[in-house]
This record gives sequence, structure tokens and C-alpha cells, in this order.
Amino acid sequence: MNQPITVNLPRNVYERIRRAAEKRRRTVDEVVIEVISAAAPTLDSPQDPMRAALAQMAYMNDAALWQAARSTMPPDLRARLEALHSKIDAMALSAEEQIEVERLEQLYRDTLLVRAQAAALLKQRHYDVADPSQFAPLE
Repeated sequence: MNQPITVNLPRNVYERIRRAAEKRRRTVDEVVIEVISAAAPTLDSPQDPMRAALAQMAYMNDAALWQAARSTMPPDLRARLEALHSKIDAMALSAEEQIEVERLEQLYRDTLLVRAQAAALLKQRHYDVADPSQFAPLE
């Protein structure tokens, strides 16, 4: 069940929401609910920075979301992670290398989360994200 609420918005804020809704072929209510839903988790409890960043992606324009959807881990860091993984198979890592692996694996996971969130938001905006070629990194 929905809970009705009345909010008095400044005209310029309402007009931005109205234009965004029109562009996405959605109602103003749907856009407002989407924005509030994205921000709500960050309002009630402290969270890690990645969760907050993912929630804030709802405010990004379409071009920025496409860029995020195409983002990849930098090639030099990806190569370093692969080298460390190969070293794990051959021998034990030093304490510093283990910390580096954990940091690089977290970066890799974060990159995947950003891509997934961007794709989900683009899909909500009625873009066709099923074509994998759209997610190839920009050169």
C-alpha cells in the first residue's frame, strides 16, 4: 500500500523532475519515488562509501551512466592482479602482496558493482542494455 505525501517543491526543482519524467516516458510520481528510494537507505544508517556512491548514481545523467556501465579496472592494475594470482598458484605471497591482492580484488568487485548499478539504472530509464557490445570499454 502506498502512503500519500504532499511536498511543496520550488518550481525549478519540479520542472527538472517533470522534464526528466517526460524524457524517460514516466510519471512525475515514478521519478520522485525512484529518487527517494535511491536516497532512503543513505538516510537511515551510516553505510560504507561504496553503497552511498551506488545510491547517488540515480542522480547521474544518461551519458554518465553509460560511461560508468563501460568502465573497467585500469589495465595496469588488472595485469598486476593477474600476476599476483599466478604467484599465489606457484608460491606463497608476502604479507604486503596479500594486502595488495585484497585491495585489487576489492577494486575489481567495486568496478563490477558500478557497472551493474549503471546498467540497472539505464534499464529503468528504458534503454536496451541487453546488447553486450554496448558495454565494451570506450577507447
